[in-house]
Amino acid sequence: MKACFMGLGYIGLPTAIIAAKHGIEIIGVDINPQVVEMTNAGHLHIVEPGIEEMLQEVIGMGMLKASTSPEVSDAYFIVVPTPFKGNHVPDITYVESATRMVLPYLKEGDLFVIESTSPVGTTEQMASLIFAERPELKGKISIAYCPERVLPGNVIYELVNNDRVIGGIDETSTRKAQDFYRHFVKGALHATNSKTAEMCKLTENSCRDSQIAFANELSIICDKAGINVWELIELANKHPRVNILQPGCGVGGHCIAVDPYFISSAFPAEARMISLARDVNNYKADWCAEKIQNAMLRFEIEKKRTPVVAMMGLAFKPDIDDLRESPAKYIVTKVMQSYSNTNILVVEPNIKEHRVFKLTDYQQAYEQADIVVFLTGHTPFKQLPWSDEKIILDFCGIFKGRR
Repeated sequence: MKACFMGLGYIGLPTAIIAAKHGIEIIGVDINPQVVEMTNAGHLHIVEPGIEEMLQEVIGMGMLKASTSPEVSDAYFIVVPTPFKGNHVPDITYVESATRMVLPYLKEGDLFVIESTSPVGTTEQMASLIFAERPELKGKISIAYCPERVLPGNVIYELVNNDRVIGGIDETSTRKAQDFYRHFVKGALHATNSKTAEMCKLTENSCRDSQIAFANELSIICDKAGINVWELIELANKHPRVNILQPGCGVGGHCIAVDPYFISSAFPAEARMISLARDVNNYKADWCAEKIQNAMLRFEIEKKRTPVVAMMGLAFKPDIDDLRESPAKYIVTKVMQSYSNTNILVVEPNIKEHRVFKLTDYQQAYEQADIVVFLTGHTPFKQLPWSDEKIILDFCGIFKGRR
């Protein structure tokens, strides 16, 4: 079997590598020539533990190659971004463009699967596009939707072991998609229709967003009440039916910070709690920025000099290099724009360089700083000693509220 993966990003590339590892010949397509070149050379353009070694293995075996254009295959997978047009309205232009790229290669018996996060009805919409352009294929190819469910930093394990929801435009399509994923997925493959599968992906991440919003709102309340929110949550979670998540400086990433808008933009009158949770999590980042700015102002007034501020973390979650929709990056940018003359040290141990921020070693930044702001709970930060001589703003629980 030969499969074509359209998109070699955080999901497309690892999935293509694992499929190749399990005996499927892969052509991976990306519009970025640099990504294609790096992939063919056996080098990752993303950070994900264990994937680069596996990439080099499957390339050496001749099971995977990258290209800027598709090739005739037995199965085609759309794994491209779905950004917003504006006002948080999903834009499926990339999905449509990738679909049009594979249109000339489709043949009877083929499988076409969308993995990209998509508004409800997108799979049916792409099916209509395919059959409008290639009417001879109607009823002769299988079309399905199968969203990913992986955690960055643990992609290898989760792509193989997590359950998957697979929804075809008909039962035959669902079964054919299940047959493909069985090559490398050990988790259960749950059958449904394409609309339900699309909504399932959005529902999962909207649920998580709402749970995090509760924790973030609670942290703001506790700050005002003078209560250690970390201790409070630990105690509340002793209840057998309570499981409050940990607060942070907001919500980021390509899923939880984005997917709820796919529901709220389509159902604005109905998605009231989903919309409010998004507002709460967005507000938390602004609240953190204001806390930092106030601390800097007080320092300047009391010490009669501008402080050295260490901004610890840019990634949206611990121990990864992914800055997409990162509240930490947003906060750093907002504070730097407000205090351009202040010596702000930006720390992100998981990337070597950034086109906007000059990066500083985390130990060096911690030693030099008057004010230390923990935005992302990277593991190395947890080895740093507490210092009573510094102002520490801990938004991610490095010191669990110690003062």
